[in-house]
Amino acid sequence: MLEGWIQIILTLVIVVAITPFFGHYMANVYLDKSTFIDPILNPVERVLYSLVGIKNKENMTGWQYGRAILYSNVAMGLLIFLIIMNQGWLPLNPTKINAPTWDTVLHTTISFITNTNQQHYSGETYMSYASQMWGLGYHMFTSAATGLAVGIAFIRGLTGRPLGNFYVDLIRSITRILLPICIVGGIVLMAIGVPETLAGVAVFPTLENPNISQAIARGPVAHFEIIKQLGENGGGFFAINSAHPFENPNGFSNLIQIVAMLSIPTSLIYTYGLFANNTKQAWLVYGMVGVLYVAFIVITAIGEYNGNPAVNTLLGSQQPNLEGKEVRFGWAQSVLFAVSTTGTMCGAVNSLHDSFMPNGGFITLSNMFLQIIWGGQGTGTAYLFAYLILAVFATGLMVGRTPEFLGRKIEKREVVLASFLILLVHPIAIMIPAGIALAFPDQLSGISNPGFHGFAQVIYEYASAAANNGSGFEGLGDSQPSPLAIATGTKTTATALWWNLSTCFSLLAGRYIPVLGLLFLADSMSRKQAVPYTTGTLRTDTGLFTGVTAGVILILGALTFFPVLALGPIGEAFFISKGIG
Repeated sequence: MLEGWIQIILTLVIVVAITPFFGHYMANVYLDKSTFIDPILNPVERVLYSLVGIKNKENMTGWQYGRAILYSNVAMGLLIFLIIMNQGWLPLNPTKINAPTWDTVLHTTISFITNTNQQHYSGETYMSYASQMWGLGYHMFTSAATGLAVGIAFIRGLTGRPLGNFYVDLIRSITRILLPICIVGGIVLMAIGVPETLAGVAVFPTLENPNISQAIARGPVAHFEIIKQLGENGGGFFAINSAHPFENPNGFSNLIQIVAMLSIPTSLIYTYGLFANNTKQAWLVYGMVGVLYVAFIVITAIGEYNGNPAVNTLLGSQQPNLEGKEVRFGWAQSVLFAVSTTGTMCGAVNSLHDSFMPNGGFITLSNMFLQIIWGGQGTGTAYLFAYLILAVFATGLMVGRTPEFLGRKIEKREVVLASFLILLVHPIAIMIPAGIALAFPDQLSGISNPGFHGFAQVIYEYASAAANNGSGFEGLGDSQPSPLAIATGTKTTATALWWNLSTCFSLLAGRYIPVLGLLFLADSMSRKQAVPYTTGTLRTDTGLFTGVTAGVILILGALTFFPVLALGPIGEAFFISKGIG
């Protein structure tokens, strides 16, 4: 047990140590200050600006910024759809894979442009190298950069600056942040055993019978893997994602992946502090989220380390819950990865979340309900400060102080937008399709797991889509059916069609409505005249107010989603404790 906790603590120490340096670098990038990489990238960016048609880097309003996101995402979505649908005759397809069904391609397209990467297919079985690189890999960069751009535009507006230009922010996010780190990270992953090849499958005779051969899938994995983690994309090159030894071969690669997925959302809070000239508040907010994050790790770890009571009774001793886990990672690294990937909205997995004890199901779902520990790429930081705006307004009313944030008054428009984002859009995107699926389990969703756990599987699927996370309780049969499964009647295309189309609703609603709302909120704040602090102003950079904000976050999350948690992991835990489930 001690060894596992040491691994977790050392990983978190590395993440905290990186924060001020990476946060300062990102602030310089988006404040258009000089960085060490300028001599290399300035000429490249000038060419890109010219190709896109950006001349003066003109600032955009909230609606202009949002409209640019929508237009560019539609164009990129059309590109990925056409690539996958035509992969059968495109090059870089050594195993001659044909296109999946249209609904799976549509779901995959929407999933990847929304930075969700929820996968209803097996990558090595249904996607060619061209689709993986030109379609999915390309969108891992652009969707992550879009999220970063939204986060930065929100921070600008919150601190009284113009929102900036989306195309400039998109390009700089890729050239200055994502691409340089991915080049270095990809090389490191190749050095420790992650393949990067365009060769087809490797065929070897089996140990049991030399006359029988086994085909081992491989491909250009290393570059795909690093942007998957850094960009909080989460989509795996292989079906079992970061549990596959070609994606995540050892403890060092696991460390790289966890640090990569945490580095941007944690450091972006410090970036906000530099924009606001208030690093004290940034560290207070960082500490608040960090405490919740560590508490969630502890709760999950208790369940996994203590194991399954039924198994412990059978063996006569306490055993960690290793079902669905890679032995090379053990309970500790599986717990840290699961809490981090659902907290950051990355969605990559190095173990089966479906096999976690109810503690783990409770925490992974809670992460996706709250969306701020540490939150999605860029958007997580924006959500976090939307909660702060609500906390400022509520606290100001209670103590009779003027509700202001960074010297700007919080009024009806800001409260309505923040409440709409946090209290309405996310629950609607989850509850409506989940309710329909649960009402017609046989006709639509083919739910095979009864009881509390089956309920949690359905809720998890839509929470994952709406939060742009992409992970899943994979006991749920939501994947593209194979021709054999269809022929034998073990699975039908109707079930896959339901999951593909219904989660598309959650993917789109969970991405674009909040993005537009955040931009409108930032635009509104940027237009407000700053007023000087007075004795009647509520200070937001104090430990007391930060604690109040944590309470607001937990109360709002509990009020909205506690009934769902009670019918899922909490109910499951109760029955297990009574020896029933």
